[in-house]
Amino acid sequence: MRQVYLDHNATTPVLPEVLEALLRYYREDFGNPSSVHRYGRRTRVAIDDTRDCVADILGAPASAVFFSSGGTEANNTILQGVAAALKGHGRHLVTSQIEHPAVLDTCAYLTQQGYTVTCVPVDAHGVVDPEAIREALTDETILVSIMYANNETGVLQPIADIARLVRQRGILMHTDAVQAFGKMPLRVEELGVDFLSFSGHKLYAPKGIGGWYARPGAPLHALLHGGHQERGMRAGTEHVAGIVALGKACAIAISDMHQEWERQQQLQQRLEHGIREHIPEVRIQGAEVPRLPNTTNVAFAGVEGESLMMSLDLQGVALSTGSACSSGSLEPSHVLRAMSVPAPYLHGALRCSLGRGTTLADIEYVLEILPGIVQQTRALSPSFVP
Repeated sequence: MRQVYLDHNATTPVLPEVLEALLRYYREDFGNPSSVHRYGRRTRVAIDDTRDCVADILGAPASAVFFSSGGTEANNTILQGVAAALKGHGRHLVTSQIEHPAVLDTCAYLTQQGYTVTCVPVDAHGVVDPEAIREALTDETILVSIMYANNETGVLQPIADIARLVRQRGILMHTDAVQAFGKMPLRVEELGVDFLSFSGHKLYAPKGIGGWYARPGAPLHALLHGGHQERGMRAGTEHVAGIVALGKACAIAISDMHQEWERQQQLQQRLEHGIREHIPEVRIQGAEVPRLPNTTNVAFAGVEGESLMMSLDLQGVALSTGSACSSGSLEPSHVLRAMSVPAPYLHGALRCSLGRGTTLADIEYVLEILPGIVQQTRALSPSFVP
């Protein structure tokens, strides 16, 4: 059976060159970077080299880059760290209804600690209106957190426009760029953000490594305590092998970012054209606005996305119905609900996320089997009326 992996927004395979770098720092250069002997010095240099590479991607000074266990920890550090640092100045945060749970659940936690959070809506395309942000700001607002690229739809947000009006009010701006990092240019000065979070396993590095950018001088309290690592902002012995692997993945991303964007965009267009051509009553979320070229969120009327996903899995195609962090939930996607997707389509969404290993043959195979699976599933559904 042909095996097709279309769930790269959930996680990516570790590239061979990245794995080679990873193993070296498990087997040979295994020293603790806090040690002053040669083993420690070698790993300290390796960490600094990766910090420089990430800084180059972001157009930031290396001193503004910090490493963590991943995007979730980075988001928690920024939201909780800013809240703690500025609690004497205000207790209000602004975010959107379509954020990743790593942001929404952290905001929910902060409300339990006496903060208030405003979740602004999005339009039918899944885009946040900067004016909605402006209207949500108050004299108590200390931070605005809006994701750069949505993990379910790939829709890109107008971060620079939002950051411009936010900073005019002297308020801090954060963007969760986990899905965008390494796929497109991200220059923090052009975006105007104070904080940006990223993750390695969306970028062909291993799971368990990520980090954040913090504008020099931006107020932020550490989330983890117990050591001086990461200049006092993240205690604990660094995951050296993971950090080095992230650096290698970043170098690869920089080398062919533009070409890979165009290649995946062509595959995305072929996939979406084929679906529309051969399957009636479908919706592709965010198709009319800027979005990542690797992400297609398509909803089929009158069927359950879980049924389609399982049927495709039996045919060797792996994809998801939404965020991997919400897999197993029977509730409709909070992102699609926020976009006011019509009820007949709300439960029938699939997320196809392409990657470096995706080929045109993979797309053609999906287009070969998907129409029949949808037709068969609809025939068994009492809710579908052609």
